[in-house]
Amino acid sequence: MWRDEGVWIGLGVTLITLVAALVMHRIFVKILKQPAPDQREELSKNE
Repeated sequence: MWRDEGVWIGLGVTLITLVAALVMHRIFVKILKQPAPDQREELSKNE
C-alpha cells in the first residue's frame, strides 16, 4: 500500500489542504477579533 504513488499524492494533497485550512482559520479569527470600522474611527477620535 505505501509503495503506491497514488497514496503519496493523496497524502500530499490532504496535507496541503489541512495547512491551507489552518492558515485561513487564523486569518479569519484575526479579522473577526478586530473592532468594526465605525468603532475604529470612534476610538481614534477619542484618543
